[in-house]
Amino acid sequence: MLLLAVDTSGRNGSIALAECGPGDACNVLEVVPLEGGTFSAQLVPQVAALLARHGFDKKAIGGFAVASGPGSFTGLRVGLAAIKALAEIFGKPIAQVSLLEAIAANGSLAERTLAALDAGRGEIYAGEYEGAALTPRGERLLTVAEFLASAEGSTVVSPDESVLNAAQAAGLQTREVERPRSDAVARLGWKKIQAGTIVSPEALEANYIRRSDAEIFSAPARPSPADKAPA
Repeated sequence: MLLLAVDTSGRNGSIALAECGPGDACNVLEVVPLEGGTFSAQLVPQVAALLARHGFDKKAIGGFAVASGPGSFTGLRVGLAAIKALAEIFGKPIAQVSLLEAIAANGSLAERTLAALDAGRGEIYAGEYEGAALTPRGERLLTVAEFLASAEGSTVVSPDESVLNAAQAAGLQTREVERPRSDAVARLGWKKIQAGTIVSPEALEANYIRRSDAEIFSAPARPSPADKAPA
């Protein structure tokens, strides 16, 4: 199967083209970097050029894999919208891959793995996984203190120096990995497609974990006790 994978979750993204076969065999033909800030202008032309370089057209694609988050709100929307459109037009399966899952898969050597990304604002995206099968136990947005408390007994796996430094200072076991690209998304996506863990274009949604600023600031303020007090 010819698999197209997309990651637009970070400042910079990438697309990958892979030929995947029986078992976990997934030969990545090429990874094309995408410059942050212009994903919407680059994505479709770069996909077309990538396919052409390897002698394929869009109809040759047998499936899609996409990083669904956490990450940039704008970037994720662009990547998911493109995959939704292509999958709907050609009627092909979609595998959505959590970036935290890809981090865990890249560095897991422990019974309990805590994949982590610096979320800014003094917070950390954390995904807990168990065993070699990386059975997911939930993804959360935590303060640094909450993260360190929850990480006890786990191996913290992260590409972010700030997260690793905090974990090491707390005496936790850590493992540094590179930030996953679209080739890692392709390999995990292929496993999901084989297992039947796919989503329809209508069901494909971003895994933001954190609410957007627009949602936060548009939420009605909670009344204070003084507001509730009778006149």
